[in-house]
Formats: sequence, C-alpha cells, structure tokens
Amino acid sequence: MLDRADLLVEEGSVLALLGPNGAGKTTLIRILATLVRADCGRAVVAGHDVSTDPVAVRRAISLTGQHVAVDDKLTGRENLEMIARLLGLPRHRARGRAVELLGLFGLADVAGQQVGRYSGGMKRRLDLAASLVTKPRLLFLDEPTTGLDPASRVQLWAEVRAQVEEGVSVLLTTQYLEEADQLADTVVLLDRGRVVASGPTADLKARTGSMVLRLQLPDEACLTLAAQQLPLLRRDDGTLTAEVASDGSGEQVRAVLERLEERGCQVAKVVLVEPSLDHVFFSLTSTGRAEAQTRGVA
Repeated sequence: MLDRADLLVEEGSVLALLGPNGAGKTTLIRILATLVRADCGRAVVAGHDVSTDPVAVRRAISLTGQHVAVDDKLTGRENLEMIARLLGLPRHRARGRAVELLGLFGLADVAGQQVGRYSGGMKRRLDLAASLVTKPRLLFLDEPTTGLDPASRVQLWAEVRAQVEEGVSVLLTTQYLEEADQLADTVVLLDRGRVVASGPTADLKARTGSMVLRLQLPDEACLTLAAQQLPLLRRDDGTLTAEVASDGSGEQVRAVLERLEERGCQVAKVVLVEPSLDHVFFSLTSTGRAEAQTRGVA
C-alpha cells in the first residue's frame, strides 16, 4: 500500500526507486504504467493524467518488467519486427528499426537465431531493445538486471545510459544498490509505502556522514560491545565488522577506538571508506534493518 508517495522524474534523467521487498515499488510502477488504478491521489506522465487519459500515457511510455517478455520460438529479428508491427509501424520501417536495434544492442550476429538459444544477458538486451522500438518519453525498468551475471549487468547499464543521453527519462527499480549508484541522478527510498528519503545520491550518502569508519573486531563479544557503545550504521556478525558514521578526522577515530579499548576491546583493523547507498538503505529503512538482521547484519 502506498501512502503519499510523491516523486518527480526529470526529463532526460534516471530516477531510482529503492526499498525493501514489499515497500511498494512495483505497485507504484504499475499505477504509473496504467496497469492498475490508484485508490486516490493523482499521477501525471508526460503531461497526461494516468486515470483520465491512460491511452495517451501508454503512447508515451515503455515498460521492461522483472521477467523477460520475448518469444523463444522466434528469432531476435522476428521478435522486434513483430513488436514494431503491433505498434503500427509499416513493414519496411519495422524491418529497418529491428536491424537498427539489433546492431545497437550488440545482437546483429545472432539476429537470425531463435531466442531460445540466447543467453540470459542476450535475452534481457533483446527485451530492452523491444521496449525502445518506438522511442518512449519515459522508460520504466522494473528490476531489469535480476539474474544477470556482472558482465551482462554492466553492459546493460551502458545501454541505459546511451538512451538517457538520447533524451529518454528512466524510472528504475532495483534490488542492486550498486546499480542505482551507477545509473541514478536521483534516488527515492520507499519504506512501507512511504518516501523516507529522496535526492541526489551524493546528498543521501552525506546523511550518513562524510566517511564511514569500518572496524574489524577480534570476536563476537567485542562486536556486541561495539553495538552497545556506538551508533552503528551496520553490523556484520559473519565478518565481525561494525561500521560507524565518521567525519574522517583522526580525533574522531581515536575517540571511537579509546571508547572500546577502555572497555577491554582492542580493535583488530580500522578502515575509512566512503558512504554507499547500502549505508543509506540500512540506516533509513526499518524494514531494511530487519532484512539485514536476517542475514546476520544489523
């Protein structure tokens, strides 16, 4: 359930919608894409109200969902030509657009192969190409890289950036915080249907501190002590590490170490790292903290 979830996607930018499972990300996407109706509130996409003018909204958007939606029995070229024809392109334009997209997404060499023989990464690239047969003003990407290997994920990121440079706006949902860090101009963090934080990624990271002090503790007793004595951003029982917001100064680092040493705990290793969206996620969402605990992180 969404509760006053306000967001604005700037033209030619990427907005990443983050949050734990059940936060409302996919529900919001489905409302904006006119797949379900909202009980209340108002949403406008490309100047059109999703409730009163859904047809105009659908003409302005494209959606790549969590599951690949291409036909395994058709070739890559046939998939794109079929979608182009369904969208009203004449036959010759459909063929030309299919060739153009297959080349753009690095699939020209396998254009004549059945999609069932494609790798997962190739299928996802074809799926994204299909969503761009007619250039949308707003592209919805709902967890587009789930299940992809790291190399395929990076390649897909590059293709999304290329579309943004062409002027396409992107609303991205993802479980990979690194993905949002790489792609997003703005991040909106949802928790239990509400927006708990929003802004440029750098601004959100700064809310946890200019730096993060990562402490390697010698045993579980010291890790528990650190959790009791310090305002931790994260705690990992598996690696015996604790993370604390820091200003990066030697004085602050010494104060943290002395506080633990006075209570009989010698820190094994200290590292200063830059804040990440992981720190924002775990520090600002109650459900994020609960998920962390189930993985041995608090």
